[in-house]
Amino acid sequence: MASTAQRVAAVADDTARSEAEEYRQGEDRPLGGYVVVMAVFASVVAAVAGIAAATRQTVPRLSVKDLVLLTVATHKLSRTITKDAVTSPLRALFVQYADTAGPSEVMEEPRKQSSLRHSIGELLSCPFCLDLWIATGFTIGLVFAPRLTRLVTGTFTALTGADFLQLAYSAAQQAAE
Repeated sequence: MASTAQRVAAVADDTARSEAEEYRQGEDRPLGGYVVVMAVFASVVAAVAGIAAATRQTVPRLSVKDLVLLTVATHKLSRTITKDAVTSPLRALFVQYADTAGPSEVMEEPRKQSSLRHSIGELLSCPFCLDLWIATGFTIGLVFAPRLTRLVTGTFTALTGADFLQLAYSAAQQAAE
């Protein structure tokens, strides 16, 4: 005979499945995978916060310069990971090629063999989705290794500026022709 805990778990499972189906409305939404991805993110942030507290790390005040570096570097690293043709091997297990996009960029679609694979594919092919992870990583870096983090964010910020100069140069060339 099932225990009370088993019956409660079964009812909760049935309710969660039914709510998920109602939410999906027949669409392919990998809610279970999203839960896993969010749990990993929350666990990493909680572990880092615990380590920071245990080691009595001071939390730096973010200057305007830090915020600009974090913002621009987050944008560039996120686009590099999610859209760059050269980084496609990092995404290949979770996405499939769909088409070319902007300069040196590709469009990819998440693989759907499993809810988790689909969720990770969405994360790795969407710069907006990955921004939170990148910004959090850089922020953690400012707590534990501020000089190195500023060097890395400065590098990605310079790369972003170089990209815009490349696009401006190309536009000027086309206008001159």
